[in-house]
Amino acid sequence: MKKRMLAALLAASLSLALALPSLAAPAGASEEEALQAVTALGIMAGDGQGNMNLSSRVTRAEFVTMAVRATPGGDQIGQAATSPYPDVPRSHWASGFVEAGVAKGLVSGYSDGTFRPGREIGLAEGAAIALSLLGYGAEDFSGAFPTGQLALYHSLRLDRGVSAAGADTPLTRRDAMFLFYNLLSAPTKQGQPYLNSLGHSLDASGKVDLLQLVSGEMEGPVVARDGWRSRLPFTPGKVIRDGRLSTLSGIQDYDVLYWNVSMDTLWAYTQKATGPIQALEPSGGSPTSVTVAGRAYSIESSSAAYDLSDLGQYRLGDTVTLLLGRTGGVVAVAGAQASAGEKIGVVVDVANASYPDGMGGSYTARSVTLLATDGRSYQYQTSSGVREGSVVRAAVQDGQVTLRALSGNTLTGKVSAAGDRLGNLPFAAGIQILDFSGKQGAVLYPSRLAGLTLSGGMVRYYSLNGQGEIDQLILEDVTGDMYRYGVLTQMEESGSGFEQYYSYQYLVDGASYSIPTSTTRWPVSRGPVCIRGEAAAPEGMSSLTPARDGQLSGGQFVKDNQRYPLSDRVAVYELRGGSYYLSSLARVQDGGYTLTAWYDKPQAGGGRVRVIVAQEN
Repeated sequence: MKKRMLAALLAASLSLALALPSLAAPAGASEEEALQAVTALGIMAGDGQGNMNLSSRVTRAEFVTMAVRATPGGDQIGQAATSPYPDVPRSHWASGFVEAGVAKGLVSGYSDGTFRPGREIGLAEGAAIALSLLGYGAEDFSGAFPTGQLALYHSLRLDRGVSAAGADTPLTRRDAMFLFYNLLSAPTKQGQPYLNSLGHSLDASGKVDLLQLVSGEMEGPVVARDGWRSRLPFTPGKVIRDGRLSTLSGIQDYDVLYWNVSMDTLWAYTQKATGPIQALEPSGGSPTSVTVAGRAYSIESSSAAYDLSDLGQYRLGDTVTLLLGRTGGVVAVAGAQASAGEKIGVVVDVANASYPDGMGGSYTARSVTLLATDGRSYQYQTSSGVREGSVVRAAVQDGQVTLRALSGNTLTGKVSAAGDRLGNLPFAAGIQILDFSGKQGAVLYPSRLAGLTLSGGMVRYYSLNGQGEIDQLILEDVTGDMYRYGVLTQMEESGSGFEQYYSYQYLVDGASYSIPTSTTRWPVSRGPVCIRGEAAAPEGMSSLTPARDGQLSGGQFVKDNQRYPLSDRVAVYELRGGSYYLSSLARVQDGGYTLTAWYDKPQAGGGRVRVIVAQEN
């Protein structure tokens, strides 16, 4: 009787928790999201050809292997020391996982002493194993198996995406994928997300933080130099170089490599920075950051720290090439043979700057800040007469930086719907596109320009490679992606006659900013706005246009059969009691809110929804 009461109370408390808005279960994941998560953790893996075979049914041996791999340290299991069951000899591929699964209390054999590793596993048994991982045992359930287990399985939302419905319905690999993915965000018996036990965390919406998870499960880095392939523990089936699909043969010397064996994936990063060493912080004896070309980079490896220290081979003033990892930190240091080559971009500042002289003092030199097509800013010492707004090429030769202004090179035409050409000129596979305005810029993927007509002064510069493809493209104020977007919460006017003053209060990314006194009256009213320049010191501000009472669908805002594409960095705010609170798409997209989308300009002109305001119904 007591067990039945405990089970009922447990189910009731779970139902209540799931009903509370602050603890609402996150929306289900797509198949791609779920697959990336479970493969990154090594819970599932493909066959010898990398195929996941998601439609195939799962055997007991396969499922217990997945379950053990879903435990801390579960990827370190080898062959069993002895045969755990007559039908699972030591030589069986899953013997170690079967032995570990039994030892952990996740699974057991049959009364006749066998395990039956090839038998298809049903929903009830799979759900019970998942609940065991969460800390639930037989003592937590009453009545005949599997009534209580399946009730808790549904209450914890472990069923999202799982097609198997009946207790004995065989699970497919797709079912297993979703079951283990759901397990990651489910609370354990102690109330903590299961993912925490694996050293990872959920995002603000309660979903698996896929970026943090995949990043945390990467191995590396390794620099692609002589013999680099022998340092990889596998031959990857998938190669991604700077965010684009590539091949092993596409890896070049001095690329920085990371990998995940379970995902069968190798990532390569090509970012480099070349120039004289201008500063080492906090000291040359134990540097944690280095400044090259006016930009400070954190040092991420002990070998790079050694090379840049007073024990290494490089000193202040030496021209070096920093090899940068996926987070932009220094992985290794090389000489002129690994030069980052030339940078093409827009001069956004020309001023005198102070540099350390390596002897405890400093000197002043004329410096140019270049916003390059890779989206980064670089500072160069130069006597060149280039001016702000000029398009220039910066190159390092014999340890010296030379800047050369590039003549106007405009182009007009329409970008194809596939985003792969401008007019009759195709885009190169690794094209770099910069859209800038003033001192701000944004790096674009070609697909961002799909369908847009570029005319007049929109194209400031382009260059062609040896195949006649556009490989560099500099645009001026085409998309608006370089600006910040937020909400103006208050604007007041004071003074009289010729002395008018204005004050502004506004939110950007949830942070509050204010301009207490200004003589500028920007064309804005309370509500979502576009902010030009720095958030704390805007150069300009303008109101956005609303589309009210719509719905979110497929990454777009839909109203009256009209679709408004969302910015990749759309800001979501909930409006409650006259105040704005930073929220997320995941929280507001499942109903219960009246949504207003605010966009900067029509889609045909490159506009996007920049801010969404949600009000509870």
